[in-house]
Parts: sequence; structure tokens; C-alpha cells
Amino acid sequence: MSQEIEPNSLTSQTTPYNQLNFQQKQQRLKELAVVFLQLGLIAFGGPVAHIAMMEDEIVKRRQWLTREKMLDLLGITNLIPGPNSTELAIHIGYEWGGLWGLIIAGLCFILPAFFLVWFLAIIYVRYQSIPQVEWLLYGIKPVIIIIILQALWKLGRKAIKNIPTAIAGMFVISAFFLGINELLLLLLSGLWVMMVKNWLKNQTIGFFLLPFSSLIAQVNSTPEYSANWWRIFLFFLKIGSVLYGSGYVLLAFLQKDLVERTGWLQEQQLLDAVAIGQITPGPVFTTATFVGYILAGNAGAIAATIGIFIPSFIFVAIINPWVDKLRQSAWTSGFLDGVNAASLGLMAVVTYTLANAAIIDNLTTLLALLSAVALFRFRVNSVLLILGGGAVGLIGQWLG
Repeated sequence: MSQEIEPNSLTSQTTPYNQLNFQQKQQRLKELAVVFLQLGLIAFGGPVAHIAMMEDEIVKRRQWLTREKMLDLLGITNLIPGPNSTELAIHIGYEWGGLWGLIIAGLCFILPAFFLVWFLAIIYVRYQSIPQVEWLLYGIKPVIIIIILQALWKLGRKAIKNIPTAIAGMFVISAFFLGINELLLLLLSGLWVMMVKNWLKNQTIGFFLLPFSSLIAQVNSTPEYSANWWRIFLFFLKIGSVLYGSGYVLLAFLQKDLVERTGWLQEQQLLDAVAIGQITPGPVFTTATFVGYILAGNAGAIAATIGIFIPSFIFVAIINPWVDKLRQSAWTSGFLDGVNAASLGLMAVVTYTLANAAIIDNLTTLLALLSAVALFRFRVNSVLLILGGGAVGLIGQWLG
């Protein structure tokens, strides 16, 4: 998965994409396709784990971006609607390969999960059951926790720059357990660090928040209509344009609109759809693919997937060119520092929650400890650790 940077390639590593020749551009696009197809195939564990794997591959192994740049991109993704890890992949693609890179990185990260979920949806509709893959998750989850902790440690050393950012991170961790909205926590942290850094009266900075949500939020399915691919597309386009947070927030949207209001789905079907999104690699939002297939077959699966993901491509294409300018401004630089610290705080909370669910007995505890030694001491590739965790889970199933 990783590759060392050879001396004769250092120039192309640091040259902006638009200044490369045709062959160098093609090489970069091929590299993006390979990296994100591979990540799309093995990125289990949800957005936080995906971000950790991207940090390991993009920053540490390939050195395409600095850790500071990765943090800035992560902070920006937390301020726009949509799936964070997918948007981070799209940002990385834009940074490394321009608009074509944006498209290639995003599609390559999404498509493996899309096709796998689509296939499982076909089986589900035919047999009304979900393939049993608990053994796979049982062994993988403890490994994922360690990968996330490594990313938290590395990113945290860059994000926690001073006392104000440390306070912001601790504030987010504490406030999260009080049920305060995640977006509000990010905004408050950004404003706090910005004001402390500049000692000036706050100015308006929310110029890129919710760019289209007021227009699309009104697009709703109505109870008197049956589901078809076009209504499914509009419904998931709305969700992709306004939804902040994790797949659990997506569950709340689907429960309210598709189960309670329109009656398009049964509650058990919704729970099964979310389970499929959790046990497959790649974006959790491919739950939409499963729901779309249940409601309208192949056309529904495609329409739902395009609807929920296309806003992310548009938002990133609009915002990414401004990332460096935002960092150069004293105001937005302070704001991004606060958002970065808050993002790490949110990652820490999610990691704690995931660890409670992943490390449940002696074997998973041992797996987590061995993974920590392998990753922190011997720097073993995270892909190998994930494969090893899955293998241990399979062996445990056989022995059990």
C-alpha cells in the first residue's frame, strides 16, 4: 500500500498539479485511484477510523500533505454538511490531482462500498436476511481502535498548539456528554480561539456554512406518494446537503421520514440497512444504497447513492481553493485552530464510545494490546493489522 519517495520524484511531489506535465498528471491520478480504491476496500470502523487510515497513508507514508494541511482540511470538512471521511478523501484528491483528482479520489473511495452494499441488498431482498459476518467485525474492531488512537496522538500534537486550543478540546469533550450539538461545539471552539488569538471583536465568519441547505431543506417526500427513483434521489439529496454528524444522525433522519412519516420502510428494514452500512468498509452513508434498493430496486440504489454523495463533491470543489487563504488570515487561522482542536475532541469522544463496544473480552483486549505494540513500536502497516484482526476473528469463530 505504501511506497517510498525516490529522490528523482521529489520535484513532482512538491509541484502543484497544474504545473506538471501530462505524464506526471496521469501518474498522480493513477496513484490517487490506487490509494483510495484500496482504502475503500479496507476502511472499516466508520469515519474516525477512515480519517486515521488516510492520515497514515497520505501524511506519514506518501507525504502528499503535511499534517498541518491535513488538519486544516479536516477542520473544513467538519463545517460543511455530508460524510466527513468521504469529504476528506475528496479534498485530498483535489489537493493532489485538481478537479480530476477530486472526482477520482471520491469515486474510488465510495464505489467499493457502493457495489458491496448493492450486492448485499439484492441478497437481502431475495432471502430477507443478512449474511453473518460478526466474526469479521469482532477481530477488526479492536485493531481499528488502536489505529484511531495513533491518529489522535499524531494529530493532537499538531492541533493542541497552546492553552486556548487545549481548553477548546477539553470543552468539546465535556460538552459532548451533555448532548450539545456537534456543529455548535465546533463553531464555539473556533470563535473562542479566534477571539483569544486576535483580542478583537468577533466578525462574521460563517460564510461557508450550509451553502445550499436553505434551498434543499424543503425537499421532502410526502405520505401520499409512493417511492420511485426520482423521489428517492430528492430525499437523499436533501440529506446529503444538510446532514451533519455521524451515521447515527442519518438513522434519525431515516426513522423520522421513511418509517414514521411516509411509511416507505419498516423499522426492521431500517435497522438492517444501518447494520449493513456498519459491517461494510467505506462510507457509512452507503446505507442509502441499501435503502434505495429496497424501495425502488437498482434505479433506487443508484439514485439514493448519487443523491446523498453529490453535495459533498460540490461543497469541496467550491471551498477547497479557499483553504490556504483561510489559513493565511489571522482571523480564520485562529478559527481553524479552534475547529481543529474541537475536531480532535470529538474524535476522542467517539473513540471512547467505540472502544467500549469493541474491547469486550480477553481476546479483544489482547488483540488491542498486540496491535498497539505492532503499530507504535514496529510501525506495522495498518492494512496488515486489519487483515490480521479479521483472521483472528475467523479462527475464534471456528474454535468457538
